[in-house]
Amino acid sequence: MLLRFSLLTIIVLMLWTPYPTLATTGDVGTIIETFVSRHFPDAASHFWVVNSTQWDGDEMILDVNAVVVQRQQPEPVANRFLMLIVAGKLEAVQSIPLNAEPECRTDEEA
Repeated sequence: MLLRFSLLTIIVLMLWTPYPTLATTGDVGTIIETFVSRHFPDAASHFWVVNSTQWDGDEMILDVNAVVVQRQQPEPVANRFLMLIVAGKLEAVQSIPLNAEPECRTDEEA
């Protein structure tokens, strides 16, 4: 009886114990929001839109438009960034022209 109870307790604990996971969609939104907030600290408001994504294992490339309204300027300013996220962390950001076509390819295609 004690053996059955012990096994049942171990199984229940294994099922309810949290375990680490990879980046989720919510994490990507947090990464982008943190970047935009830090890059434009004096902005009165901002929003961002993900234009496209490319996944390769634990690497993700994002094409992001960020529209920022500065406190001193009434007109919003649009910015465009390519972001490299590796294993749930922002590794690199590159500013690109708004009308440019990004040249993102995997190493095998280059």
